[in-house]
Order: sequence, then C-alpha cells, then structure tokens
Amino acid sequence: MEFSALQTRIELIRSKRQSLIRLLEQPSIGTLRIDINQALEEMDDLLEEFDRAFPTPMAS
Repeated sequence: MEFSALQTRIELIRSKRQSLIRLLEQPSIGTLRIDINQALEEMDDLLEEFDRAFPTPMAS
C-alpha cells in the first residue's frame, strides 16, 4: 500500500472519531457506552502510533 493511500485512510478514521464522540453524548445508549469508549481508546492508540511512525514535517 502506498503511503498516500494509508494517509487517506488514517484521515478518514480521524474524521469518524467525532461521530463516536457525538454518539457518546446521547443519553439513551445504555451499555453501548462501554463499547464506544473502547472504540475511542483503540482509535486514539492507532492515531498516536501512526503519528509517531510518520511525524508530520514542521512547516518552515
């Protein structure tokens, strides 16, 4: 897989994170809250690992 394709997929994951946050704010989700929290934790771990492996170059 080319880096640009990987980068595109990671950005898609970043954009979906906000959807999970909004879902977490719903009062009627019950025990689904546990799964959403787990998904957010795993997503954050994945994004952190990607950012460590491929740091964004600083703009001059």
